[in-house]
Amino acid sequence: MGNKMNFFKFFAFFLALAIFSCGKKSNQAVANAELEQNQSSLVNDTLELEKLTKELYRWHETKSSQIDFPPLQTGKMDTTYSGIDLVQHKLRQNELKNTNLFAIQFLDNYNEIALKIDKDIRNKSLVYYVGELPPYGNDANPWCNCQDSPERYWEKIKIENIQIIDNNAIFNWTWGDNFKYKIKAIKENGQWKILNLEGFEMNSFLPR
Repeated sequence: MGNKMNFFKFFAFFLALAIFSCGKKSNQAVANAELEQNQSSLVNDTLELEKLTKELYRWHETKSSQIDFPPLQTGKMDTTYSGIDLVQHKLRQNELKNTNLFAIQFLDNYNEIALKIDKDIRNKSLVYYVGELPPYGNDANPWCNCQDSPERYWEKIKIENIQIIDNNAIFNWTWGDNFKYKIKAIKENGQWKILNLEGFEMNSFLPR
């Protein structure tokens, strides 16, 4: 009787050990599968974000009107602009929207910048002289914060320092030569779109 009891005890112990071992292997397999899926997702997102960035700058250099915040000159002899040409600005907004590259938040921020410039020029808190550089921005092209760029640079673009949290991404792009430019993107309906460009950040674009 005692031997049978010992046998059952050993059998139960080894059975429990086997179940525990199987459960541990199963949990490890799930963890490995999740890690592999996350790594695969990161690779895919990285490729999509790099493609988006290249498409953005190919469009900007080959198809865009490149007319941002067009100033309004009321009279031919006026030496200062009287505001933003809101008719031309509306056309520019539609141009940006029709690319399907920009998130709604980017378009809203872009419009807010234009309206703020228009208001400040009209109330004389900003004076924009005809023929001179605008009293906002940093005297560089806000699309790249640069004044010169390599030929067909969009083909050379690589992205780096990628941080993705949920459906939001922050990264830098470069064409090399220690040049860097920050972009924020957001995934809308499964598609990455431009959320923010470093050169169009409200707080740095407009004078305080």
